Amino acid sequence: MNHLELEQEIGKMAIAMMSRNSLIGKDLIADLRGRLSVDSLAALMIVSMERLIWSDCESVIWSLSYLIPADVMEEIRRITALVVCQRLMGKGFVLGKDFSIDGTGQLMLSENAKTAVVVA
Repeated sequence: MNHLELEQEIGKMAIAMMSRNSLIGKDLIADLRGRLSVDSLAALMIVSMERLIWSDCESVIWSLSYLIPADVMEEIRRITALVVCQRLMGKGFVLGKDFSIDGTGQLMLSENAKTAVVVA
């Protein structure tokens, strides 16, 4: 998929999320599953949500609750946990002391690390 096609698919997904129509969103996800890996689909969903978060936060919340399949949601969690860990380490926080990840991929943060994540 080239950059133009990727941008078009991100736009379509953002519109599907804004419509809050699960049939449209699920059809689009099914089509994308045939062309993208789960991690690429998760990344596309993250970018689509990022496009909406400032203008239509409720559509993002709806999408997280009703649209995104479990395997894609798990990959989104994995991607975001990695990014949060990288940013925390970049700010001087220590893995195992200030934050960690349990066996299920749940991010555990000290109060200082929580504050850093929220402020960032």
